[in-house]
Amino acid sequence: MQYLALYAIVLIVLWVLYVRRQRRIQREHAQSLKEAVEAGLVEPPSLHPAIDPLRCLGSSSCVTACPEEALGIVNGKAVLVNAAACIGHGACLKACPVDAIQLVFGTEKRGIDIPNVSPEFETNVPGIFIAGELGGMGLIRKAAEQGRQAIEVIRKRNGGQHEFDVVIVGSGPAGLSAGLSAIEHKLRYKLIEQESSLGGAVFHYPRNKIAMTAPVKLALIGKVRFGEIQKEKLLDFWEKVVKRTGLQIAFRECMEAVEREDGGFVVRTNSGQYRARTVLLTMGRRGSPRKLDVPGEEAPKVVYRLIDPSQYDGQAVLVVGGGDSALEAAIALSEQPGTEVTLSYRSAAFSRVKQKNRLALEQAQRSGRIRVELESTVESIEPDAVNLKAKGGPVRLRNDAIIVCAGGLLPTPLLQKIGIQFETKHGTA
Repeated sequence: MQYLALYAIVLIVLWVLYVRRQRRIQREHAQSLKEAVEAGLVEPPSLHPAIDPLRCLGSSSCVTACPEEALGIVNGKAVLVNAAACIGHGACLKACPVDAIQLVFGTEKRGIDIPNVSPEFETNVPGIFIAGELGGMGLIRKAAEQGRQAIEVIRKRNGGQHEFDVVIVGSGPAGLSAGLSAIEHKLRYKLIEQESSLGGAVFHYPRNKIAMTAPVKLALIGKVRFGEIQKEKLLDFWEKVVKRTGLQIAFRECMEAVEREDGGFVVRTNSGQYRARTVLLTMGRRGSPRKLDVPGEEAPKVVYRLIDPSQYDGQAVLVVGGGDSALEAAIALSEQPGTEVTLSYRSAAFSRVKQKNRLALEQAQRSGRIRVELESTVESIEPDAVNLKAKGGPVRLRNDAIIVCAGGLLPTPLLQKIGIQFETKHGTA
C-alpha cells in the first residue's frame, strides 16, 4: 500500500506540473494571438490551415509540427496565432491525429484568386498550363508531382514549328521537376527564373526550417525519400540535381508578357523572347519584387531580400521598407560587426508590424546600431552612395548595398491579360 500511495503522489505531482505548463503555454499563445490582432497581422498570405474546432482535441501535435510557430493552443483548441508566418507546407495537416485540419486559400474577409485549371493542369487558354503554388498547391511533394505530370501531358501535344516545345516559368519544386521531365522526354525546353537562385518559395523559408516531410518522384532521379529535411539541405539537393542532370536555367530572367502566335505562344522576358508550342507556369504566388523605379536601381548591389546578414559585415547598408521583413532585415544586419544600417520608410510610423520587431528596432535605434529615416524615399543610387528625399530635406548616405523589402507584385494581372480565368477562394480548398 505504501508503494501505491507513493506512486499516486508522484502521478498527482506530475499531473499538476503538466497542467501548469499547459496553462502557461496557452497564455503565451493567447498573447501571441492578441499581438497579431493588434498589429493587423491576421490574414495568412497563401495556403494555410483551417482548424475544425469540433474535431480538434487540443493535442498540440500540429503546434509541435509547425516550424514557423504559426499555430498555438488557445482555450483548448488549435488556432493560427501567427498567420503572417505561415508558409503553407502542410506539416500540421499530417501531424493532426483526428483530421481536424484542412489546407485552404483565403479567409472570409480576404479572398485569394486561384486560376481555373483542368485535371491535366491546363488553363482555359489551350496550351498554357499551371502547376505548383500558383495553381493552389503549396506542398512541395505535390507541386513537384504536378510539374512532372504536366510535362507528361505536354509531350503528347503536336503541331506547329516552334523554337521550343515548352517554356517553363519558375524554378521552384514544380518548375525543377518539370525541367527534369522535359529532359527525360527529350523536349526542347526553356526554363526561366526571375531571381538569381533556384528553389522558388522554398528559398524564402526561414533558415533551418523543415521544408519537406514526404518522398517525391523526380524524372531522371527516381523516388527520393527525404523525410524531414531542412531548407538548406533541400536546396543543396536541388543544386546537385541540376549539376548532375545538366538542367539549364536562365536566372534573372522575368516573364513580362505571353502572346498567341501561329498556333503557339511568344514569351517575352526582360532578356528576349521565345516562341513555344506550350507554356508551363510554375512560379509561386510571391510575384515579382516591387521595385523603386529610380536611377541606379539596376546596380548589382541592389537586392530584394536578405539571404545572409554576415555577407554585409563592415558595409554601409540601406534597407527600404516598413513591414516585418524590412525590420527583421535591418535588425539582423545591425548585429553584424562593423555594419552601418539605415532603414528608410515612406510613412511616418511602422503600423502593421509585430510588437517584438518594433521593440527590437527601438532598442537598436537607441543604441545607435540602426539609423531610421521615416517619411523618406530613395531618389537615386550611385556606386558608393544613395540619395534620399526626406521630410527634413535631401539625405546623402555612404552606401555599399541596398536591400529593398517593399513586397511583391502578384502575377494575377499579367495572367488575366493572357486570358486565364480565376476563382476567388474565401477559406476553401
